[in-house]
Amino acid sequence: MTGVYSRAMSLADKDCVPCRGDVPPLGEAEVRRLQGELQPGWEATEGGRRLRREWRFADFRGALTAANKIGDLADAQDHHPDLHVAWGRLVVEIWTHTIGGLSEADFVFAAKCDRLLS
Repeated sequence: MTGVYSRAMSLADKDCVPCRGDVPPLGEAEVRRLQGELQPGWEATEGGRRLRREWRFADFRGALTAANKIGDLADAQDHHPDLHVAWGRLVVEIWTHTIGGLSEADFVFAAKCDRLLS
């Protein structure tokens, strides 16, 4: 099969599918594989149970504006990260609370954040 149907859909083009808590968190190998599909800057923390990225801005307003954009995206995707806003920086932490770790939806949301703030 050739053409558009043979290419894998990028993470940023997918929708976040809420996790009901009946699936295990992703394993280390899958976390590494999906992390490789994100822009540089994302790190797996908490023993591979969370994703974290920090963006830098010229001032507080820039960081707050970015946080509000991600907040709007989070509501639209029904995926709610922790946002830490400070002067000139925004930290985004993502994980699926119901499973205490990472799901594919966390990587989808991270890719959407990358696209939004690029």
